[in-house]
Amino acid sequence: MPDIGRLRKRGNQEIVYDLTALALIGVYIWVFLWIAPAFQHVTRPLDAYSARMNAFGTCAFLLLTVILSIGPLVRLDPRFAPLLYNRRHLGVMTAAVAATHADAALDWYFSFSPYDRFEMLLRGNTSFQQVHGFPFELFGIFAFSVLVLLAATSHDFWLRFLTPRVWKTLHMLLYAAYASVVAHIALGALQAAANPLLAIVVLACATTVATLHIFASRRRAETAAIVGAWLDAGPVDAIAEDHGIVVTPPKGEAIAIFRHAGRLSAVTNLCAHQNGPLGEGRVVDGCITCPWHGYQYRLEDGCAPPPFTEKLATYRLRIAEGRVQVDPVANPPGTLVEPVTIP
Repeated sequence: MPDIGRLRKRGNQEIVYDLTALALIGVYIWVFLWIAPAFQHVTRPLDAYSARMNAFGTCAFLLLTVILSIGPLVRLDPRFAPLLYNRRHLGVMTAAVAATHADAALDWYFSFSPYDRFEMLLRGNTSFQQVHGFPFELFGIFAFSVLVLLAATSHDFWLRFLTPRVWKTLHMLLYAAYASVVAHIALGALQAAANPLLAIVVLACATTVATLHIFASRRRAETAAIVGAWLDAGPVDAIAEDHGIVVTPPKGEAIAIFRHAGRLSAVTNLCAHQNGPLGEGRVVDGCITCPWHGYQYRLEDGCAPPPFTEKLATYRLRIAEGRVQVDPVANPPGTLVEPVTIP
């Protein structure tokens, strides 16, 4: 586990990360409100409420695109790993931006109705039989509910209460939220948009997210093949010193293989803290270090250094003709497996 000095350093990194993200969000909102009127039709000038709603709405969509792109980017290129740190903080900011967008929409579209604005949000539009005029608000409500749920359960208390597996499954709802946001925009703002810019941006963002995930999944699938009862993980030289690779058996969870001091070790790819992707981390002070929150584990037995008690499943390795092979059958967490020396 990280010592006090490393915890203090990580705390400083969190501050820099958060301040940078907030600054970028603020700059985007300011620039949008400044230049958006130039893209409006002269006979239909953009009012202040609509400008504010569009600014925060597009910002939330772009933030979601960034969040969902970070994981595959790191799998494709480890240099993107710093973006993983405090990604939950970025998710909380996204929920706050989305809440501001929702507040602006409710203030403008339903403020002049004699009925409660939340009631009108649900029953003001019921044209389910047609595409033009379809109640796109429902997609926005679902996406916003998911963002609020994930922001509310981002603290480690909920991780321990729900268990890492349930917590991670819950946070996979972010993909459904993203799809709902795309539908929300397509059936809402794009229906009335006279300028194709928004459509181009939405299509580009959605395509980018899908493409990155496809390439990342192919990269992982290409790194492993079954050789008898062992899993071929590729050439030894493909593993950089103090870094790891991830291989996925046809059955079972992903395996992280690390190279350190001329030797190889393998553990489960799931961090015992929050199921973080250990294979995207690196070896620090002789320990595997999770890229999400810095939890550390010994290479030879997957145990966290004392006084911490977390343990990882370990795997047997061997080298044959310059290629790394791993036994896909996991050992019980904390099992000692002597690292394999690279010839």
